[in-house]
Amino acid sequence: MKRIIAAACFVAVIGLAPAHAVLPDEVMADPVKEARARNLSRELRCMVCQNQSIDDSEAPLARDLRLLVRERIAAGDNDAQVVGFLVARYGEFVLLKPRFERQTLALWLVTPFLLLGGGLALWLHVRRRAKDGLQTANRPLTAEEEARLAALISGDAPPEQP
Repeated sequence: MKRIIAAACFVAVIGLAPAHAVLPDEVMADPVKEARARNLSRELRCMVCQNQSIDDSEAPLARDLRLLVRERIAAGDNDAQVVGFLVARYGEFVLLKPRFERQTLALWLVTPFLLLGGGLALWLHVRRRAKDGLQTANRPLTAEEEARLAALISGDAPPEQP
């Protein structure tokens, strides 16, 4: 019974479509222009939510931005012009994925450099540990260690002292 319920829940979750905040009165009559507007809305950040696109956000400002995108498309602007207009008005922060420019170079390059540096540090650490382990394994026992080992094997070893 538990498996049937789990399977039903899994199918229900898989079958759910992503929820979008676009209201019916915002939808453009031309399906091609509406598809362009939806694609652009997925690339633009909601200035209120800050981690959602305006396509997903239900904030009033996100609705205003969706309407503004549709107005610019209806006026004949291409996608680059619409994005350029919004960036000029709200700044680069309005883009969910920042452009690769001089100002955003740190955003794009810090993560790969940190990953490479961490990988290099890990590789050096493993190499050093392996080298130290080989040196320790190949070192002969001292006379004291051999005597202690012989005593342990024969069962005559004195109790450990803390």
